[in-house]
Amino acid sequence: MALIVQKFGGSSVANLERVQHVAKIITDTYRAGNDVVVVLSAQGKTTDHLIAMAKEYNPRASKRELDQLLTIGEQQSVALCAMVIEGMGYPVISLNAWQVGFKTNRVYGDARIKRIDTERLQAELDSHKIVIFTGFQGINRYDDVTTLGRGGSDTSAVALAAVLHADKCQIFTDVDGVYTADPNKVDGARKIDEITYDEMLEMATLGAKVLHNRSVEMAKRYNVNLEVLSSFTGNPGTIVKEVVKPMENSHVSGVAKDKNIARLALVGLKNEPGVAFKVFSLLARNNVNVDVILQSIGRGDEKDISFTVARSDTELCKQLLDERRESLGFEDISINDHIAKVSIVGAGMIGNPGVAAAMFEALYAAGININMISTSEIKVSVLVDEADADRAVQVVHDKFFRDFGRS
Repeated sequence: MALIVQKFGGSSVANLERVQHVAKIITDTYRAGNDVVVVLSAQGKTTDHLIAMAKEYNPRASKRELDQLLTIGEQQSVALCAMVIEGMGYPVISLNAWQVGFKTNRVYGDARIKRIDTERLQAELDSHKIVIFTGFQGINRYDDVTTLGRGGSDTSAVALAAVLHADKCQIFTDVDGVYTADPNKVDGARKIDEITYDEMLEMATLGAKVLHNRSVEMAKRYNVNLEVLSSFTGNPGTIVKEVVKPMENSHVSGVAKDKNIARLALVGLKNEPGVAFKVFSLLARNNVNVDVILQSIGRGDEKDISFTVARSDTELCKQLLDERRESLGFEDISINDHIAKVSIVGAGMIGNPGVAAAMFEALYAAGININMISTSEIKVSVLVDEADADRAVQVVHDKFFRDFGRS
């Protein structure tokens, strides 16, 4: 007998028919002699509808009240799914964050998990019940409900798998697994049978939507046996693990795209020690994540710094920096929120020269201009105009996957 954690996304539980299908997957796993913990997202577009409603009632609603509202969706999902399974004659119970003791820090809207009390979960499992838990949400020290950020149900599932020492954590989505690029938008995208934690983390962080990046981080930290598969087809999925079989020819595992970014440039900064620290520590204190950073060579007493943030953080960044313009000593802020980040990822890039050049060649041949470049041992990212993003992904993918791929 194994303990299996299964997570189902919003499209998998979008309506009664889909919930009934998911209930069969869950109960089949249970009937095979396994203990089952299920994590559900809100049904379909419920979270989007709740966000739209909040904006209609108060466009500047506090993050605390938003969390109070948004967690309704997951609670609805788990209760309805439990009702269906109950009607099928199986022992089941739905639980939310405060009932389990799913503790987070105090950050509303993007909370981090601090600890999970397993006593209630284990008691329900010991009584041979299927446990269905609300993904995406936690509870802080004030007993206020918090949310883990969009896509946070993946992280909820991996965290439960880690603390319960589950034998497997299955993330069910609307695609068959992890692909070399978005199969709905890129011709020739192919499914990857297995991928390393590091590669998957980079792809998730760089815009691939199949897994929440924090869930991959946690899976790597606690060595969670992770599988991404479809709730629609029943086909084998993609295994995410520490070491995978070597690729045949390509040094690249996938191509990712992120349009949800903006580039800010601070022009005419003081060319003196500590300026970069002042800028980025200010943003960090206000929970703004910065990604690509480029600092120009100093020109006398001045230099420029460009960096990218999530598009939703643009106005906050501008406000914070404008308020400290005099103390930071810069002349102007330039903002471009019509850009996108296109990235290649692959552990095989380490020690293999020419991978970045091949990417740049593909973009050059397509007439696509590169605005900024960022590299690490297993990724190369470029900023391009948003209008060129989809074409950039296609030509880069063609460059690396037209003739070869994973074995």
